Amino acid sequence: MDKRTNIKKTGLYFGSFNPIHYGHLILANHIVENSDLNQVWFVVSPHNPLKSQASLLDNRSRFAMVQAAIENDDRFMASDIEFSLPVPSYTINTLAYLSEKYPQREFVLLMGEDNLETFEKWRNYKAILDWYELYIYPRKGSKSTSFHTHPKVKMINAPQIEISASYIRQNISEGKSIRYLLPEKVRQEIEKCGYYK
Repeated sequence: MDKRTNIKKTGLYFGSFNPIHYGHLILANHIVENSDLNQVWFVVSPHNPLKSQASLLDNRSRFAMVQAAIENDDRFMASDIEFSLPVPSYTINTLAYLSEKYPQREFVLLMGEDNLETFEKWRNYKAILDWYELYIYPRKGSKSTSFHTHPKVKMINAPQIEISASYIRQNISEGKSIRYLLPEKVRQEIEKCGYYK
């Protein structure tokens, strides 16, 4: 039976997606095709308490670009859930809210290996590990941590794509082409609205 006929196990891919690009999509595609997840939700973050907000495009514009990037693919969904939660948004709060709202789903946290190095700084990180699995994808130069061997942490051997949103934003500000770095519909939206100029 196709695992997508009864969607239950859902990966939550948090990010600013500023903008979403093929690196994000290749990773999400690899994880959903090579794990027990039925679906991946792209959770667009309004503001990461550990990051500066200076170059962040407004929430709705980033959300619209994620929707454009994944339209017609029922393995993926764009989520704006954090826009209505208290700011700054903490992952534990979002997980708790989603688990209560969608009791038929089992949520898994997807994150880059580099995040494990600062995971102890996350709010209620022990509760996250108590209640949720973490699927970790590799990041170049990441150091080994005690979390790597935690029973709730699963390492995913996903491809490492050397595309970054900051590289795309830099190309735009310098008037260089961003074609082939992100979906064409996203590129058209960026150009039409003059984002990141």
